[in-house]
Amino acid sequence: MTLPTRSLVDTFGLQGKTALVTGGGSGLGLAIAKCMSAAGARVIVAGRRADVLDAALAELGDNAAAEVLDLADIAGLAEAAKGILARHGAIDILVNNAGNTVKKPFEQSSMADFDEVFDVHVRGALELTRAVLPGQIGKGAGAIIFTASMTSFIGQPLVMGYTVAKTALTGAVRGLSAEFAERGIRVNAVAPGWIDTDLFRKATSADPERRARIMGRIQAKRLGRPEDIGWACVYLASPAAAYVTGQTLVVDGGAVIGF
Repeated sequence: MTLPTRSLVDTFGLQGKTALVTGGGSGLGLAIAKCMSAAGARVIVAGRRADVLDAALAELGDNAAAEVLDLADIAGLAEAAKGILARHGAIDILVNNAGNTVKKPFEQSSMADFDEVFDVHVRGALELTRAVLPGQIGKGAGAIIFTASMTSFIGQPLVMGYTVAKTALTGAVRGLSAEFAERGIRVNAVAPGWIDTDLFRKATSADPERRARIMGRIQAKRLGRPEDIGWACVYLASPAAAYVTGQTLVVDGGAVIGF
């Protein structure tokens, strides 16, 4: 066996790549964008609110751009994506991270509630993927990453639409991988566990019992950090993962296997 000749920078770096991160203005999306930028990629953060995107750009620096994009607008996505591609060229790395949820008991929910979640997580993400793929096919290379969830593996109450949508993404990863791997395009997902974000803190601040149950399940005995997800995405987008496709990488501190 010969020793590797590539440096760590060449193996794990994203120099010369353009990455599009949806939901990239805040939370996990911004963390993913920051990590990819630190790895050398030019990053485009996309989201619905221009003010949030402007704040993200102030943190990301000069090698970044922003695009207002609403993944719930399925009918307008193809045209919106065409504009993004015209302004920035082919997208080497697509991170389908944008998401939402509707929290209510299943018996009180409606198909409209389901569609509100499914449209963003699945239909919108797939439509954007369809728009980005031709440029990647033309290059014979590309990486597509979906943000899934550990909810697909353990189930959680009151978020049926979210659970179904995230589970659908793991199937999309396998199906797209089977179709496009021979054309040089890798498709994977990252499934975050409980991450220390503003959203998590707000959700548990008034419920210390729930927080204690969560912490008891996490084998690492700490919440994840946003950059834990960001660096996992960098790995999946990098040459280090050149032979990795069709996988969902669970990044949860051992919560899924916890007892």
